[in-house]
Amino acid sequence: MNHMLLVPILLPLICGALLMMTSRSPIGLVRLISTASSLLLLACALYLLTLANSAQIQVYALGNWSAPFGIVLVLDRLSALMLMVTAVLAVFVTLYALRGDDQRGGYFHALLQFQLAGINGAFLTGDLFNLFVFFEILLIASYALLLHGLGPARIRAALHYVILNLIGSGLFLIAAGLFYGVAGTLNMVDLARFVAQAQGDQVFLLEAAGALLMLVFGLKAAFLPLHFWLPRAYASATAPVAALFAIMTKVGLYAILRFSTLVFGAEAGAASGLGENLLWILALLTIALSALGAFAANSLVSLLAYLVLVSVGTLLAGIAVGSEAAIAAILYYLIHSTWVIAGLFLLADIIAKQRGELGSSFKVGPRLLNPHLLGGCFFLAAIAVAGLPPFSGFLGKVLLLQSVSDSAAWQLWSVVLVSGLIGVIGLSRAGSLLFWRHHNPTDSALPLDKTAFAIAALLLLSSPLLVVFAQPVITYTEAAAAQILDVQSYLQAMQLEDAL
Repeated sequence: MNHMLLVPILLPLICGALLMMTSRSPIGLVRLISTASSLLLLACALYLLTLANSAQIQVYALGNWSAPFGIVLVLDRLSALMLMVTAVLAVFVTLYALRGDDQRGGYFHALLQFQLAGINGAFLTGDLFNLFVFFEILLIASYALLLHGLGPARIRAALHYVILNLIGSGLFLIAAGLFYGVAGTLNMVDLARFVAQAQGDQVFLLEAAGALLMLVFGLKAAFLPLHFWLPRAYASATAPVAALFAIMTKVGLYAILRFSTLVFGAEAGAASGLGENLLWILALLTIALSALGAFAANSLVSLLAYLVLVSVGTLLAGIAVGSEAAIAAILYYLIHSTWVIAGLFLLADIIAKQRGELGSSFKVGPRLLNPHLLGGCFFLAAIAVAGLPPFSGFLGKVLLLQSVSDSAAWQLWSVVLVSGLIGVIGLSRAGSLLFWRHHNPTDSALPLDKTAFAIAALLLLSSPLLVVFAQPVITYTEAAAAQILDVQSYLQAMQLEDAL
């Protein structure tokens, strides 16, 4: 067993606990521990990405207790990719928070590390109950992070967020209990084996548990009609928290992809393809209505929150199609959407600080102190997030559209192209209000923090880099998609671990 599989979970957990104990220490020490942890996490994620791409599926049984009795971690190309995306994002969020946002409330760095532990654990776990445990870890940390900086808007958003996720957690336990009552196991690979052989009433009970679980994952992913908590929560959060939350919806989508291919995939017998048609409809509705929400947004951060929902719908569409080409396309698009939208949240914060009390609201305000620099960066980022050439958003959408055939093609093409046009109009409106229509500069404007701007710009630079290095990235996502759909490889990896 490779003990490095434990590091993405243990490292942030230990550092989070250490930061809690050193909360009264000099801020420089706290920042040093947090930054070092994020950088080490990135190094570990890159190592695991290389390991996953060059070896078979890795299974780690904690305490040497084999499944289904022990806790099992599973590393494949998909989980390694998600760890890497999260680690890169964590580094930029940590560095940006060092510019002062981490002092707007207590325990920011400790909560950041705990949330990273929960996110990484959700990507690595091979057990349904432990997926619930890691969901709770990341959610509890996210509750406090959403309140970071306080204020009535954050308190209201956090209250709705907490209530909805508590309901989701209750439903998760009911679904897990139903799975265990029928199958006698919560190990995902064992569940896949059992579902494939289920007959009679067992199939209906398993499908009911699966549908309930998809509902819970849908709440985490925030697709329609379970999306209403997200715009307010993301728009009210501080910039580093909103940027970190760019990966949060991907955790729910990851869980849907994992379960729809492993447990209810092509080899699941009578339960195969659970909810595919419904997911397809919800994906198209999410893309269309979220684009309208972005068009009607009254602030830049609200617009970006709705663009997060557009990306959720796009990713869900690929999951609903379920082909190897579609999954490979959305994995590429997932990298793009996570990093670019996170970078835009950071850039929006820099812009808001130069507009005084108006912040990022779409009202005619003071002239920015650095309009050309910020306007040029916003223009390029808007092209990338809208999916226009020559950046990665365009390439990701093209790959997805090419993967769809038959009657579904015209539906996806129509929705994606029209919503893209609406998004371009909304972003153009935002740019004109923020950079062209203005009056004299305000005295409350903050000068440009060059370091903060460089951090945001470097994160946005990921879009052209994903185009420059498109071939190796797409090769990896294609291999990951092929591995995800090969259920037998997971069964063999688990059997090999049991034999050891």
